[in-house]
Amino acid sequence: MGSKRRERFEKVASNRVQKILDYLNLLGNCANKNNYEFTDKDVELMFKEINRAVKETKVLYDKEINKTNKSGFKFK
Repeated sequence: MGSKRRERFEKVASNRVQKILDYLNLLGNCANKNNYEFTDKDVELMFKEINRAVKETKVLYDKEINKTNKSGFKFK
């Protein structure tokens, strides 16, 4: 049995990841040129922003992981 913090993370993060995936699926629905008009530039701008946000969020996790993995300087 995991800790309460772990259980809370799994529940909250799972729900939020699923929402992101659902919204990406909805965004994919806009790719139908029979219903929408868009350019290559529009697509590049959208995915540039999405990728930027994903990278920024990953950095937050990497910073936290690196905080706990630092051993610091030591003389042997």
